[in-house]
Amino acid sequence: MKSTQQQKKPQAYNFFENVYDVVKLIPKGRVSSYGAIANYLGTKMSARMVGWAMHGAPKGVPAHRVLNRNGMLTGKHHFKTPNAMQQLLEKEGLKVIKDKVQYFSEKFWDPAKELG
Repeated sequence: MKSTQQQKKPQAYNFFENVYDVVKLIPKGRVSSYGAIANYLGTKMSARMVGWAMHGAPKGVPAHRVLNRNGMLTGKHHFKTPNAMQQLLEKEGLKVIKDKVQYFSEKFWDPAKELG
């Protein structure tokens, strides 16, 4: 029996923490997608929930490395400035033109393949 001090955290909290753990593993200069992270976590249809997690990502979580399935910077409006996401990616050596990461398929990091 669990004591009242060992209550379970809400399921959404656990999911968000799992998302953050995966995003922290994306190497500098690489990017992933909301859907790839959701798929890795066993919730293939929850790409939007990954997006919500990125919107509220705590400091230390490289949310700028998570893009949509086409390599677009769809989350850029959730950063301090509209250009911050692009600037962070470019600082890591990625090329961004018109809000899209160039050579996306080459830079794509799929947690299902990379982490097994």
